[in-house]
Amino acid sequence: MQTFFGAFFQTRTTSFLLVCLCLALWLPGLFTLPPTDRDESRFALATSQMVESGDYVRIMNGAVPRSKKPIGIHWLQAPFVLAARAAGVATDNPIWPYRIASVLGGIVAVLATAAIARSVLPDERAPLLAGAMLAASVILSEEAHIAKTDAALLGATTLAMSLLARAWAGLPVERGRAAVFWVAFGVAILIKGPIAPMVLCLTAAAATLFGRGTGRGALWLLGLQPGWGVVLLAVVVLPWFVAIGIETHGGFFAQAVGGDLGRKLAGGDESHGALPGVHLLLLPLLCFPATVPVVLGLAAAVARRREPGVLFVLAWLVPSWLVFEAVPTKLPHYTLPLYPALALLAADMVTRTPVPSRLMTMVKPAAYGGLIAAALILAGASVALPVILHAPVWLGLPAALLVLPATYFASQLRPLAACICAVPCYAALLQFELPRLDALWIAPRAAAAVRAAWPAVPADGAGVIAVGYAEPSLMFLLGPRLHWLPTGAQAARAWSRLPHAAALIASPEAASFTTEAAHDGIAVKQSAEINGMDYARGKTMKLDLFVR
Repeated sequence: MQTFFGAFFQTRTTSFLLVCLCLALWLPGLFTLPPTDRDESRFALATSQMVESGDYVRIMNGAVPRSKKPIGIHWLQAPFVLAARAAGVATDNPIWPYRIASVLGGIVAVLATAAIARSVLPDERAPLLAGAMLAASVILSEEAHIAKTDAALLGATTLAMSLLARAWAGLPVERGRAAVFWVAFGVAILIKGPIAPMVLCLTAAAATLFGRGTGRGALWLLGLQPGWGVVLLAVVVLPWFVAIGIETHGGFFAQAVGGDLGRKLAGGDESHGALPGVHLLLLPLLCFPATVPVVLGLAAAVARRREPGVLFVLAWLVPSWLVFEAVPTKLPHYTLPLYPALALLAADMVTRTPVPSRLMTMVKPAAYGGLIAAALILAGASVALPVILHAPVWLGLPAALLVLPATYFASQLRPLAACICAVPCYAALLQFELPRLDALWIAPRAAAAVRAAWPAVPADGAGVIAVGYAEPSLMFLLGPRLHWLPTGAQAARAWSRLPHAAALIASPEAASFTTEAAHDGIAVKQSAEINGMDYARGKTMKLDLFVR
């Protein structure tokens, strides 16, 4: 009985500490960073249109159907948007309510990682360390600040994985826990389609195949009660897929599977192609400050690969990582569902007696070299951004200096101290520096200029025209009826048909806009000029605002 209560309170304390760490890491910047381009603004815009229209089946960006990802993230975001509006704290449609789903997804992932450590790792310190290293990683800290699918997908996938790990470990999976597995599985499918099924099924298959020496066979999967669980999964997933299929006459599946997914598998979609090995090359930066424990943990896991717990984590990590490396289209966040496995192996290495092996000796230089490279990249980028954007250089100094203590503790294999040191470092970057780099945030300044020059601008953006700057953040801030046109002359002709209008014209098209407007007998007056960096396209931008 004493052991039971000791384990119970230890679990509660670990969970409380991890939630506090997550909030300390992720809340700075959540409310102050403007909407980012491009994916965050696209997802938030679609959710905003659902809330406004009451249509929770179709996914729209302006007047264009967005048939790339399923509905899940929008259903997760919408309640927080509605609650914030009902409370009167989001009347001007800020971006932060849309980000709450990402924060909660990250917290669920961190707590589920700790639960997996309790199931498959021997040391009682491993849950806290594994959860902390995942929470403080660069990749999850970035994704938790963005209103898109990846942090929420990580939460659902890792929650399902925690029940899979429990079944693997031979622990009881009661009916309620089994139901959580199948519901989390379904939610993950609704968020990002095939990613969760791939990761979970490859894990189960690899663990079964390579774990034959453990005596488990394939019967361990029956602990998840698939007989009725598959039915529950279908109840979660099928209604929306049937509804969207009927609503779009199959068009959603043709575009999402044959278009978006097909392009990613066939080649580098949207110029995001890269050779195999890129994800591995980015690993030291994206798992910072846990770079050294993660790299050494991989080496230690090779030596301990026959242990059932380590085998399960490797079955989670290796097959899916190879798939992500093989797919031609690569973005840094694609491997995020595998970072809990990396944190688990790192925690296992830190909490146990080192395994003497030639591989461990060989990878040590790479581990410490990767840590130094990651620290230099983070510190260097913090200082370089203000210089590039002609802002005061001192804006980047706090973040650059605060990288140092996190790096020191990471080099000493003290990951918990390194994760705590990441809190002020990320706050300096995300709360203090980035929001003050005005040149990065063209859309918020352009939207503010439109409202200042035309106070009666409609909330849906009707009557606003944009040429040469077609970033989704501008449509999110001004409204879904913002009209993008390719040339200044076309904008002038559209302008002539509107009783009230505002036009944001990129400088190369400004002359053709004013010339065509004069030809139509319309006097135009420049009201403002917005300069900055369109980081989504990697080019400087100058917008002229005209208002009638």
